[in-house]
Amino acid sequence: MHAFEVLGDPVRRRALELLGGGERAAGEIGEVVRGEFAITQAAVSQHLKVLRDHGFARVRVHGARRIYAIDADPLREVDAWLEPFRRFWEPKLDALGTEVARGKRTG
Repeated sequence: MHAFEVLGDPVRRRALELLGGGERAAGEIGEVVRGEFAITQAAVSQHLKVLRDHGFARVRVHGARRIYAIDADPLREVDAWLEPFRRFWEPKLDALGTEVARGKRTG
């Protein structure tokens, strides 16, 4: 499965967003994701397995809990793939930054 196939699923993207704030127990991830997507715990477990199997997340066992964390290596690969396309949005973001800075000086 290609990185964009892994990231193409909104449940897996949400799980990664949650992990972006730091380690989380599988149950915590499941609670949020189940509430937002109305899926079963078994479905959440399958999505977490895909993230693990494709290197986006790593897990460690702490007692009876599974603690998940992001593994940044696949995200670096996605970032490298996006590099040639940055020229389409970086000048606009730079211009926006300039306008925001001007607004702060005059405001």
